[in-house]
Amino acid sequence: MRRAVVSGSFYPSDPDSLRAQIETYAEKNPDDSVVACISPHAGYIYSGRTAGKVHSILPDVETYVILGPNHTGYGSPVAVSVDTWTTPLGEVEVDREFVEAMPHIIIDMDETAHRYEHSLEVQVPFLQVLHEDFRIVPICVGMQDEESAEEIATEIIKAQEKTDRSIAVIASSDMHHYLPDGQCRQLDGKVIDSILSMDVKRYYDTIYRLQASVCGYGVIAIAMHYAKYHGAMAELVDYSTSGDVADRSNVVGYAGIAFRI
Repeated sequence: MRRAVVSGSFYPSDPDSLRAQIETYAEKNPDDSVVACISPHAGYIYSGRTAGKVHSILPDVETYVILGPNHTGYGSPVAVSVDTWTTPLGEVEVDREFVEAMPHIIIDMDETAHRYEHSLEVQVPFLQVLHEDFRIVPICVGMQDEESAEEIATEIIKAQEKTDRSIAVIASSDMHHYLPDGQCRQLDGKVIDSILSMDVKRYYDTIYRLQASVCGYGVIAIAMHYAKYHGAMAELVDYSTSGDVADRSNVVGYAGIAFRI
């Protein structure tokens, strides 16, 4: 069992309070053309509005593939969990058939990487409130280089083709960290423009040129590769910073982006 580790800090531990908070941020309006998205993973009071707007349009599918960066350094460099995940809203099963259908060239089955990682966990309650009868494939990504991102996307695509699952990919990432609000918005705008171009090389060039503190830059690239394979285009759904609710002198940026076919 993968138990919630940021319940009571990033989001409420009381089920009713958690559901009520998510319902203030998200109103279900599913769009079947959405095949992937980027959603932030900070405390809900900071990034919940942007996350909610993206989650609101995610379609009802059999399996949500959630990709998050490895903040802790624990476990395999690219690790998929097969444990049951639990939050205050209940249990969610992993799609083991999908996991087993992956070639496992770069993705290992490993629980250690997930034990204390928050980036995937914070996406799960949104799914529980907005969807029924689904499973997840949580992948914690420590290797975020361009080649690894393409290899991970390929494994997801092959597993989908083998299982014939309906899936949506969720790339869990915040944008720039710990900058004055104006500077953060300016730099985030450049990164967002490169994502909207759907040019993965241009995107990585932008990340490296700016020395961008985008924690999940690799998982964003995985979503871009997956979306490009399906002929999708990127659209900015919402943008905010923690400065919208807190001190503007030292903020984190949050982008909600949908990839539509």
